[in-house]
Amino acid sequence: MSCILRPPKVGEPPALSALCFRSKAVWGYDDDFMEACRRELTIEPSELQSTSIAVAENNGGVVGVVQIKVVGNEADLLKLFVEPTTLRRGIGKTLFVWAADRAARRGADRFMIEADPDAASFYRRMGAEDCGFAPSGSIAGRMLPRLVKELRSI
Repeated sequence: MSCILRPPKVGEPPALSALCFRSKAVWGYDDDFMEACRRELTIEPSELQSTSIAVAENNGGVVGVVQIKVVGNEADLLKLFVEPTTLRRGIGKTLFVWAADRAARRGADRFMIEADPDAASFYRRMGAEDCGFAPSGSIAGRMLPRLVKELRSI
């Protein structure tokens, strides 16, 4: 599926946050778990200026979103979510490639990813390698796979 990438619009964070929430839910988490994750799945309006965000569109509809933050020579993947009805059509890859390229152009040498355990294999296919675990920001005691993608060759 082809898509275009564009910056988010000023009033769009609530709709993008809802997309993140729907996408996370595809892994079959229960309602309590999902509510505990809501804050981390939310894109705040202030983040439109403090982070880099791309929105994927297909036929005028939003089908994905990615958000990164670059500090010094390291970039963090904050969010990468695809509309559940459009999974496995290349949108995630398009968003990831944009994010890695944007991070490299902003001076990052490496791209850090704290992944949902079910999404870690996607990031490995994108060239990221395991580098340990990180505590979840939403669920006490839950550890998430931490991955890194070196960007020097981009």
